[in-house]
Amino acid sequence: MTVLHQTPRTPPGPSRAAAPRMLLTMARDRLGMMTSAAARYGDAAMLPVGPKVLYSFNHPDHAKHVLADNAANYHKGIGLVHARRALGDGLLTSEGDLWRKQRKVIQPSFQNRRLSTHAGVVAEEAADLVRRLRARQGGEPVDILEELTHLTLGVLGRTLLAVDLRGFSSVGHDFEAVQDQAMFELASLNAVPAWIPLPRQLRFRKARRNLQRVVDQMVAGREGDTEGRDDVLSRLIESARAEADPRVGRQRLRDELVTLLLAGHETTASTLGWTFHMLDRHPEVWQRLHEEAVSVLGDRPPRFEDLGRLRYTSMVLEETMRLYPPVWILPRRALETDEVGGYHVPAGADVLICPYTLHRHRAFWDDPERFDPERFDPDKSADRPRYAYIPFGGGPRFCVGNNLGMMEAAFVVASVARELRLTTRPGYRVVAEPMLSLRIRGGLPMSVHDAT
Repeated sequence: MTVLHQTPRTPPGPSRAAAPRMLLTMARDRLGMMTSAAARYGDAAMLPVGPKVLYSFNHPDHAKHVLADNAANYHKGIGLVHARRALGDGLLTSEGDLWRKQRKVIQPSFQNRRLSTHAGVVAEEAADLVRRLRARQGGEPVDILEELTHLTLGVLGRTLLAVDLRGFSSVGHDFEAVQDQAMFELASLNAVPAWIPLPRQLRFRKARRNLQRVVDQMVAGREGDTEGRDDVLSRLIESARAEADPRVGRQRLRDELVTLLLAGHETTASTLGWTFHMLDRHPEVWQRLHEEAVSVLGDRPPRFEDLGRLRYTSMVLEETMRLYPPVWILPRRALETDEVGGYHVPAGADVLICPYTLHRHRAFWDDPERFDPERFDPDKSADRPRYAYIPFGGGPRFCVGNNLGMMEAAFVVASVARELRLTTRPGYRVVAEPMLSLRIRGGLPMSVHDAT
């Protein structure tokens, strides 16, 4: 019997003549570009953007193939490549043997058995946030995103680095400049030389110097005092010492610490900001969450064993990350020719998996724009494809800090909702800003009220 092999198809998409317009759209409205492509072309699209062609795939099977089944064929792609100038070869941007070596150094600090040792620190930082917010009750609105950045840096420093990061007050603003530069280089496809003194590039250079100074101070304060310590900073210092070339070891240590500072605080702060925004818009959800927090926690701080009991809190967080995934896009570059969902992908192609659009796919989510934490009731989500929901990515590069991040978010949301209600003024417009993470543009001013 003759077996007929079907020739892979070329994904649909705009003509090459649309490339200049698409490049402008990518600079101005990246979420709109991806949403429109999914709505118009379906699960696969070929998007000409300037001199490049981007292959966008928007089906769970496609995501599984690229991120997991054939992950060895896909390296980090557009956007993250541009971030390398700022972050160096840290865990977020490195590849191959270097990435595996770095992950092996860092991963033990994120193992589940260590979560219980971090729970008390997270609870203390959450209680401190509640105290700071309560002090602002009845006064002018507080930028909740600044408060959350303060909190997540505090948690990161105390749990993973054994360093008080709250003394480095500029870190959050420095990373804004880093992300702004990375997205500028993405939108311009590196067409603007780095030496041109544009205001954005000058801010980036200053921010990069500041971040390097911060990590150098952290290392200087720990070198010679790593024996018997098992935090990430000590492990990275020991790994750097093992390098044959001290200069290589020092640079890799810097790269990893800068990456950890960004990834360790930005995504959790963004998720918490979106969560408080959604709770403000849906008071019935806040009421149920408040009642769960009172019932589970009483008047004591959250403990590690409470995680399994804060079920509705977890559902709220999961639904928030469905609509506003902390990592909104997963760019890859195909090393060799491949076939994804019956579509041809040439070697060297830029491939995009977009959780933001995938989490809104009507074949897998009823009324996908509606905020409904009940979607994540275990009885209702059992049949959903695994890769229909990928807020932490998937495959070998699945986010190493997801469990710590979820515990941090659950403790903070429960602690705040138990005692306080946060509201924005009527008509305040919240806009999503797709940078390396999906954050709220321009801050989130909220008024603080007593929960009762």
